[in-house]
Amino acid sequence: MLEVEKHNFEKTAIVGLITQNQSEEKLNEYLDELEFLTFTAGGEVVKRFSQKTDKPHPKTFVGTGKLEEIKLYIKEHDINSVIFDDELTPSQQKNITRELDCKVLDRTNLILDIFAQRAETSYARTQVELAQCIYLLPRLTGMWTHLERQRGGIGMRGPGETEIETDRRIVRDRISLLKDKIKVIDKQMSTQRGNRGAMVRVALVGYTNVGKSTLMNAVGKSEVFVENKLFATLDTTVRKTVIKNLPFLLSDTVGFIRKLPTQLVDSFKSTLDEVREADLLLHVVDISHPEFEDHIAAVNKILLDIKSADKPTIMVFNKIDAYKYVKIDENDETVEKTTKNFSLQDWEKTWMNNLGENNTLFISATEKQNFEAFREIVYNAVREIHISRFPYNKFLYPDYKDVIEKEDDEDDTED
Repeated sequence: MLEVEKHNFEKTAIVGLITQNQSEEKLNEYLDELEFLTFTAGGEVVKRFSQKTDKPHPKTFVGTGKLEEIKLYIKEHDINSVIFDDELTPSQQKNITRELDCKVLDRTNLILDIFAQRAETSYARTQVELAQCIYLLPRLTGMWTHLERQRGGIGMRGPGETEIETDRRIVRDRISLLKDKIKVIDKQMSTQRGNRGAMVRVALVGYTNVGKSTLMNAVGKSEVFVENKLFATLDTTVRKTVIKNLPFLLSDTVGFIRKLPTQLVDSFKSTLDEVREADLLLHVVDISHPEFEDHIAAVNKILLDIKSADKPTIMVFNKIDAYKYVKIDENDETVEKTTKNFSLQDWEKTWMNNLGENNTLFISATEKQNFEAFREIVYNAVREIHISRFPYNKFLYPDYKDVIEKEDDEDDTED
């Protein structure tokens, strides 16, 4: 099984491309995210490299001149690893490693490394190891570069490079073993979900580091691990939660990210099953992040991939206490108003208004701002699903406002 590693901060350089499909502004966003990922993995970014090109170089991802510039810089500043923003092909990785003579990673490899650090349960570790093996299989040839110096002739005949074939077989066997193991665990998880009875299931979904676990702790009074790093949560946590007298199941799931490796989506199938089998989704968004609209699009794309985009969804815009915007003079016609100048009130009048009053919430999970409104909307949504299943229970769970009035009346009689 995977060992949990402790990382010292290592000096790192990151590399990205400005292409026809990726502007300089977009690249800077991705590199900011890559820097945060590197920090989460235990690295410190000391330099960023970018290059304008039509498409990635098929052999070395960046041009030869840029590669030479990176090589000089890392030798001069004693940098341990170079991380590329996109997934490298096995041949690109081999060529770049040979040229730079240091550790070369791509975004996928970095995310897998973070997942390996964060995996706590046996199940999460199995999932990560499967994803790592699938990623490693086509890249095994690079592991045996020390055999390249061997030439034919006397004393050199026999099984040389066939060691790669041996390695491939070992990795393939490992992949099939892990897949079988995951099938068994999937069956157990499915049985567990079946045993939960007819309670309404609510799943927290959203981009990584938006505050899903903090919200889970605030609502469910549970103690889920929270940290200001990417992918603090890998294992799904399910808690029975009660708002007023209405019980339901609340599950905290793994966060999504842009350019999420496909093998990770496949191997985390069971974690995503919690989302697939949920009756209601709470899509948590970090509204204080400048690119939160991109985050929403990335999450919606993955929900579409796992066939969960049509579920009833409440948009929860979190971290309103940290929201900042650039104020401009409304009467000044020379300055064009952009999304950077939008206050929360302005945002409420945009496309968010089309979602409906009962499907949009602005809260702060840490400061507990607007929490009463959050409880009311979630209560009414869960109640509606519950009553559609059990019409006779309508009287057990009255409307939220009626519950509040009843509690107020009881308080008055006690006084």
